[in-house]
Amino acid sequence: MSNTTHSATINHARVTPKHAAFDYTKYRPFAFTPSLPDRTWPSKTIEKAPIWASVDLRDGNQALIDPMTIEQKTRFFKTLVEVGFKEIEIGFPSAAQVEFDFARKLIEENLVPKDVTLQVLVQAREHLIARTFESLKGAKRAIVHVYNSTSRVQREKVYGKDKAQIKEIAIEGAKLLVEYAAKYPETEWVFQYSPESFSQTETEYAVEVCDAVCAVWQPEQGQEVIINLPATVEAAMPNIFADQVEYFCRNLAQREHVTVSLHTHNDRGCAVAASELGMLAGADRIEGTLLGNGERTGNMDVMVMAMNLFSQGIDPELDFSNMSEIVQVVSECNNLPVHPRHPYVGELVFTAFSGSHQDAIKKSLDYNEQHKETTENVWDVAYLPIDPSHIGRSYQDVVRINSQSGKGGVAYILQRNYGFNLPRWMQIDFSGVVQKQAETAERELQNDEILQTFEDTYLQQGNFELLDYSVNNKGGEVFFNGQVQMNGDTITIDGKGNGPLSSFINGLAQHTGKSLHIINYAEHAINPQHNQVDGIDDDSSKDNKTDANAVAYIQLNVDGEIYSGIGTCSSTVSAMLKGALSAFAQAPSTTAA
Repeated sequence: MSNTTHSATINHARVTPKHAAFDYTKYRPFAFTPSLPDRTWPSKTIEKAPIWASVDLRDGNQALIDPMTIEQKTRFFKTLVEVGFKEIEIGFPSAAQVEFDFARKLIEENLVPKDVTLQVLVQAREHLIARTFESLKGAKRAIVHVYNSTSRVQREKVYGKDKAQIKEIAIEGAKLLVEYAAKYPETEWVFQYSPESFSQTETEYAVEVCDAVCAVWQPEQGQEVIINLPATVEAAMPNIFADQVEYFCRNLAQREHVTVSLHTHNDRGCAVAASELGMLAGADRIEGTLLGNGERTGNMDVMVMAMNLFSQGIDPELDFSNMSEIVQVVSECNNLPVHPRHPYVGELVFTAFSGSHQDAIKKSLDYNEQHKETTENVWDVAYLPIDPSHIGRSYQDVVRINSQSGKGGVAYILQRNYGFNLPRWMQIDFSGVVQKQAETAERELQNDEILQTFEDTYLQQGNFELLDYSVNNKGGEVFFNGQVQMNGDTITIDGKGNGPLSSFINGLAQHTGKSLHIINYAEHAINPQHNQVDGIDDDSSKDNKTDANAVAYIQLNVDGEIYSGIGTCSSTVSAMLKGALSAFAQAPSTTAA
């Protein structure tokens, strides 16, 4: 054995720790790394999904404070079938009566589809094996999964046995499976063996034990055999586990006749990575649980690994399109909450608070919408690894606003929910308003709060109101005549210019004695689905009427200071005039002359 076969080695002098209670000197570098200088897995890629096996109802269930009832296990089983699992470990029938009864319920009530194989776990002890086969009587096809621990620490400190004695336990367990399977010939039996704590076992010894098991089962003669390699406790980096798996696959005598399976735990937080690298190293099959429930920090999360494949254009062969409902079943049956940052399924995983992230998402979505003919229907959006709609989520989850948010996020909320496509200059202006509001509130702002602030800031003219007007074009000039209410007084405005807006502004400047200049102007139609916003007016009596409500954005220089306003109406002309009046009304001391 060697732990120096990798090209990068980090050496640190072991010194007395500053805090005795946090003593890292009690630990040693991982000691079970096989010598594999010609490893091939780093140059490979995953091109198809593995054989999936759910262990939610056994490994996941035994890790719960309150194990599932038969009713909960039945509900969970049906969900696993709907997702597409073809191999499901349903429990440990010899360990408890409820486990035995659940197996009988599935078989006797014909709840197992023809293409689904039940799997059960059992220790390599005869009375437990006998009970296990009894629980599966009448099953069409079943996997009996036998195991014994092979790790050095278990051999020396738990069992007090040497390597030969531990191997003999595995051999005897294999023989008992053959013996008892023969008593139930109506069932198609698959034999599975796990050298428990494989990753903490000397890899060549694990091969030796599994070779001995295969010599009993004789997979080359047609007996279907699965050899499962558990990282029962994740104790090394995932690349080390990949080396162990590749070494094992290279040296197992019956490799071509055996399915190699992986069962990784998450003690170092790398269970998914270890399984992915293990596939590159030669594994065919992956065991795990939905949402990663399991002993200590949990099992490998099948949802995450499957969605990782999905995000790379690989069919995961599991259907998570109805993710929210699946997560609800899992969470309720396990009685465990889902972290809001859990990959793919957490409440906040498709949510951007950061202003730069929000801006990039908005621009990416806008670009895709404007270039449909060239994007080839391929998902490519900044900060979003998958399209949320593919797992039943919506874009409404993508952008939420707090004090860290920027112009892009605020603009996205107003565009998506209310139809306001703010020009860049107004995005900048309004984002400052919203940021101050969020800082004052010291919390996330809700969409309706953002809309209300938007209306209060730009859509309300206060004591100013456009009452009536007419616009006439004479000799190349446009003449405006109308009535505006200012601070309770009705004022007549007359002006001329090169368009309705400039003639109105010129008349307003002449009447008030203020210096008024248009800095920026933009307009667009509002989709009819958004025209119920409180600030949108329906003024069908005016000219230039449009089929949809129009919105106009005005930035006005009033005596050297910049103010912004918005006007909405079914008339584009009325919208721009109201927008100008709204901007003008924000200037201090805007009273009638």
